[in-house]
Amino acid sequence: MTAEPPHFFSPVIRPAGLTGVLVSFGDILSEPANRAALAFSAAVARAGIDGVEECAPSLVSVFVQFDPLHLDLEVLVARLTALLEDQDWYAAPMPEGRRFIRVPTVYGTDLAPQLAEAAAAAGLSVDAAIAQLSDARVRVQTIGFAPGQPYLGLLPEAWDIPRQTALTKAVPEGALVVAIRQLVLFSVANPTGWRHVGQTALRLFRPDSDTPFFLRPGDEVQFVQASPDVLTQHADDPDGGAVIEAIR
Repeated sequence: MTAEPPHFFSPVIRPAGLTGVLVSFGDILSEPANRAALAFSAAVARAGIDGVEECAPSLVSVFVQFDPLHLDLEVLVARLTALLEDQDWYAAPMPEGRRFIRVPTVYGTDLAPQLAEAAAAAGLSVDAAIAQLSDARVRVQTIGFAPGQPYLGLLPEAWDIPRQTALTKAVPEGALVVAIRQLVLFSVANPTGWRHVGQTALRLFRPDSDTPFFLRPGDEVQFVQASPDVLTQHADDPDGGAVIEAIR
């Protein structure tokens, strides 16, 4: 059985400036649309289309950048259309090379002061909120906004809570924030309208490394409840005490 596209959405190819096209698999975030974007992006990369310079997935779309001096837009659209027709991308296997990463996380306390507020917005007790967040195995849906910063989801429907109406002036690197059924793990200190519910010691952006972004789209993450002492223990570990295993 194939997965039903969200709202019967048919993939759409649109021009994006003079050197790009956007292939969209949905108009709202859903698991099938994100799966399709990740799988299709990997397939475009494997296809090795001459003239394609970059292929990057977002939440429900894939941006394909090309060199118009070496590849006509019409030819690229024809190649992408043929690839779209190759299979049901909403039910496609996820790309290879993904990892499952369990990250020690402190929920609440003065390290993550908006847990109670977020739990109330979700209609949950603090204990129930921690249980749901720490049990959830969420997918890195895309990387964006700041270097190496992941958007992860989807959480249970109770977490379809709005962003704040005002900004928090800053949350620290490693902050775990929540809104609209997603988690965001901050790669650098930044202001945010999302509620700060957890804190990790994980360093996502490693500019001196050959792979400066620790997480990749398609990776799966579980933010396992831990004590503040655990974060202190792993303060000098860029992985923040995370346990990493390959997804077979």
